[in-house]
Amino acid sequence: MNVSLRQLRAFVAVARYGSFTLAADSLYITQSALSGLMRDLERALQVRLVDRSTRRIRLTDVGSQLFPLVQKILDDLDTVMAEVGKLKDLERGLVRVAVPQLLASTWLPPMLAGFRQQHPQIELRLLDSTVETVVSRVFAGEVDFGIGPEREPNSDIEATLLFEVPFLAALPAGHALAARAKLRWEDLIAEELITLQGQFTERLSQDLGATWRGLGLKPAHEVSFMATALKMVAAGLGVTVCLPYAAELVEQQGLKLRPLQEPVIRRGVYLFTRKGRTLSPAAEAMLAHLREAIAQQMAQLQQRGWL
Repeated sequence: MNVSLRQLRAFVAVARYGSFTLAADSLYITQSALSGLMRDLERALQVRLVDRSTRRIRLTDVGSQLFPLVQKILDDLDTVMAEVGKLKDLERGLVRVAVPQLLASTWLPPMLAGFRQQHPQIELRLLDSTVETVVSRVFAGEVDFGIGPEREPNSDIEATLLFEVPFLAALPAGHALAARAKLRWEDLIAEELITLQGQFTERLSQDLGATWRGLGLKPAHEVSFMATALKMVAAGLGVTVCLPYAAELVEQQGLKLRPLQEPVIRRGVYLFTRKGRTLSPAAEAMLAHLREAIAQQMAQLQQRGWL
């Protein structure tokens, strides 16, 4: 059967108004066009739906039985289209984001709050994760996208650079090195260096290469979380290196941040998405908002001389 929505809407209008003239007016078409739609529908169904006379139009028995069914189909379709419109216009939706714990406790909450003010109807879910599980959550479909440092490539994951920032040294306020505006990596040789376990230290060692080995930089402590490392620095147990988005936690501990040079080591933070998967309108809008907010953060880092 070759039945169109226009034909079904024409039938419902005729059944509702009992008049071709009123039905045609309600659909903003001519009466002849309406008659053509009804003839085509009856021909496709191979049944008569209305009995026509010069005075009035009545539904046949088949037409009377079909009317509530067709009406429900059209109502359901209208509901679906309305929902699509709400999703497209950001009047409804859900965005799930996986972010490492450090970003989740510093930059991300204010950015999410800014998006919520613009789109209060959108539901937001922030999954604070270990760095290693961000990509796996994207791969498993638990989130729409993830944000975090670069990790080993995955054939099913698309990684796009969001921003790149240099390493900074975090020092006690009264430390001798805190009096300098900038530091060299070799300045940390004599210090008790506190770093993070896993790929953080491994990749840093690779980035520094021969410089790291030649300078004799060896972590005195390796911990799981940057918050732990900063608390240890505040307690006088050593110094640590971190990225600029840890600044809020650094300042809470009363510590000082100083750029590290010779060499300048930068770390990229990436957007992780599933290849071949289209983001929802809400997720696309969230991502656009995050890009704008990150650009503002980069401008602030530039003003502080950290980029």
